[in-house]
Amino acid sequence: MPRLDHIPADASPVSVSQADLIRLSGPARAIALDVLHVNSLQTGAYVSHFRGRGMEFDESRPYQPGDDPRSIDWRVTARSATAYTKLFREERERPVLLVVDLRSTMHFATQGCFKSVNASRAAALLAWAAHHRGDRLGGIIFGDTTHRELKPRLGRTAALRFVHELVGHRDWAHRDSAAPQSSELLMQAMSSLRRVARPGSLVIVISDFTGFTRGAQSYLSSVARHNEVLAVFMNDPMERELPPPGRYRLVSADDELEIDTYATAARRDYHNAFEQRLRELEAFCQRYGVHLMPMSTDEDPVSTLQAALRRRSR
Repeated sequence: MPRLDHIPADASPVSVSQADLIRLSGPARAIALDVLHVNSLQTGAYVSHFRGRGMEFDESRPYQPGDDPRSIDWRVTARSATAYTKLFREERERPVLLVVDLRSTMHFATQGCFKSVNASRAAALLAWAAHHRGDRLGGIIFGDTTHRELKPRLGRTAALRFVHELVGHRDWAHRDSAAPQSSELLMQAMSSLRRVARPGSLVIVISDFTGFTRGAQSYLSSVARHNEVLAVFMNDPMERELPPPGRYRLVSADDELEIDTYATAARRDYHNAFEQRLRELEAFCQRYGVHLMPMSTDEDPVSTLQAALRRRSR
């Protein structure tokens, strides 16, 4: 298991504290969000410039040779005998939207810490990285019972607000048996994301992508057409592979379960099911130009993000 140099030794593996997430502001300075260089080990990740203008319309002027035909102002051109092109001015700050999944499936781990804990630490690191770069920070934090949308704002206050909402989210302490299906909750979050994401934004979705249905995929692919999207795929080692043959007891706050891992066929089917789910996520990311970065519950989010998000060597 990697050293968690920036995580206190007494930090809880099942919850997060505001002090611990604020402490991540320092190591976040080594995370470069201006150039997305994802050294992912999974298919579908690639290196590219941010898509979307990140620009605001300024004025129109007559078209000149060499202008981008995609910038032609068709409304003005239709009213005159000359083609006109749009001029844009660069926005001072770029929106960074963090989408954090705190559904029941995220409150699980057999090694390290809960997926929800590592997801929150990763989100805090990215929030501080956005602040250090001078980007506007907003996002969506959703779970079984509560869905919070934070409009992009600028400054340290925005990062502190995000951390506060993350730590205080109701789904750390509450479970609702009458809550909608997990897949429906993810689809609702992706629908909200499509509504709030402005073209040219950096969008980072941190989730285990349980219940990533065609509906949710449709919303996220629409977002990816006009924004740079990074999918941080949270997972636990036992989701990838069952432990050695034997009998194991799994315990949650509400239930207790014993599993038998002796059967070879069951072990094979279990592994194949995870691999199939991963291949489908990889195929989606490759098809729509989404960067994919897996992160396990036993990995250090600081070193993982610092290694994956860094400036390109020139």
